Amino acid sequence: MLIYRVFHYVTRACVEECQSTGSLKETSIKHCMVPADGQPVDKSWYTQEPLYLQWKEWNCKSECRYHCMMERENERKELNLQPVKYHGKWPLKRASVFQEPLSAALSALTLVVQFNGWLSFFLLLYYKLPLRPETHKTYYEYTGLWHIYGLLAMNSWFWSAIYHSCDTTWTETLYFSSSAAFLGYSLILAILRTLNLRDEASRVMVAAPILAFVTTHILYLNFYELDKGLNMKVCTVISIAQFLLWALWAVMTRHPSRLKILFVAIAGVFSVFLEAYDIPPKWGYVDGRAICLGIAIPLSYIWWSFIKEDAEMRTSAILKKTR
Repeated sequence: MLIYRVFHYVTRACVEECQSTGSLKETSIKHCMVPADGQPVDKSWYTQEPLYLQWKEWNCKSECRYHCMMERENERKELNLQPVKYHGKWPLKRASVFQEPLSAALSALTLVVQFNGWLSFFLLLYYKLPLRPETHKTYYEYTGLWHIYGLLAMNSWFWSAIYHSCDTTWTETLYFSSSAAFLGYSLILAILRTLNLRDEASRVMVAAPILAFVTTHILYLNFYELDKGLNMKVCTVISIAQFLLWALWAVMTRHPSRLKILFVAIAGVFSVFLEAYDIPPKWGYVDGRAICLGIAIPLSYIWWSFIKEDAEMRTSAILKKTR
């Protein structure tokens, strides 16, 4: 504890000195340098960067915090000490304009997998499986629900990639909000599919209270307090609930994809607890969240394969009944 307090004090002093001098040892901090027109050292001039870089909101203080943090971590490494959090976050190395390069890349890959899964699902329904002759709509009763799921999933992973590229207040808010919306809707869809609810009245009765809760939670995050701890608890409970629903349904049913469902449910629960455990970073880039994001890539692919198989199975069963 004493060593931690010493490092905390040294880090704070380092930031203050960096802001006043515009440099850290032999490293000049770009956002703190004095331009030729004689502006004061501590005035942020990141707005003079190109527009495609201004969204990062990196300024003199944030840059000094980053470089001092990495300086302290190098010292801790020499003393064989474990990494500690700075300003509530693990010390992760940047790569070019990416604040958490590995997590950003993994989020982008998951986004691609989600898009590919949704597109193949769309093509399967409208170009490979038969449509109802009178309305030209699909036989599968959950078509619209899975389309909404795909759009919310892609939106969530898009903001995950943006947030891990640059952690600012607005990217964090959009990331938390989109994740909560996606997980809340996923729980609704899990209940509707596992209970085989097909009439509109039953679906509304299930969806209404969950939508009300998730909407209230998102409004709280956006307009009252961006509480990371609360958001983590809410998302963890929702995730565990839907994984348990899918796992129980897979055990109780003879669905052809039941092994895939069980695998995704078990791996998903493991991923949730892994992220909650908050593993310290290794090699400067890999932390618990990055591992969870890596796990999400194959799980997303397997999950969309289940969705397509479910559509084929239900379409086949309905066609047999109509003959």
